[in-house]
Amino acid sequence: MADAILSARGLRKSYRSGDRTIEVLRDAALSVCAGESVSIRGESGSGKTTLLNLLAGLDAPEAGALHWAGAAVDGMGANALAERRARFLGLVFQAYYLIPEIDALANVLLAGRMLGRAGPAERDRARALLARAGLADRSHHLPAQLSGGERQRVAIARALMNRPPVILADEPTGNLDEHTGDAVIEMLLGACAEQEAALVLVTHNPQHAAKCGRRLMLHEGILVEQP
Repeated sequence: MADAILSARGLRKSYRSGDRTIEVLRDAALSVCAGESVSIRGESGSGKTTLLNLLAGLDAPEAGALHWAGAAVDGMGANALAERRARFLGLVFQAYYLIPEIDALANVLLAGRMLGRAGPAERDRARALLARAGLADRSHHLPAQLSGGERQRVAIARALMNRPPVILADEPTGNLDEHTGDAVIEMLLGACAEQEAALVLVTHNPQHAAKCGRRLMLHEGILVEQP
């Protein structure tokens, strides 16, 4: 197998609930190669979002190791981690997380601004990404003027803005109807393939999961390969 662009092993995470300790992840391991698409399914409350937060470096595991392109994430300072994340990962969430006061183009450009990139080349790329998403004529609309599917397409364009080698998507169709969700998944998979970005897709939808090259199930804190 080719070298992994994203790898995690032995991830453990638990939470306190009253006097109980709930073990969400107990020995989760994942290895994703460049350009690969991987889906992760699991029952509600199985820890899928917790796992993605660990993979994104947004939360720290109680045990285990995480590597981005061979570099250990553990021990990075907060500033170094944030900059590395902006370069290495694109994040797509169920709730979109667009800034409501600025238009679609400015929302996509935010990803570049995080790295101090806001010149003409970045504006051209942001416009091209919105056009790829079918939103060329919606670039100056505020999020409130867009449908749910359009907002998610803007969020995907933002995630791709810095050409990250890995996209992490957490239930990106959870707020969408079936037809719109199918279109968003096709756009996400196609855009990642064009950019040769690896995709880790958390989804409850078995049809969307089946579109990925590998399918995993999170069960009792462990990732299990599916046929």
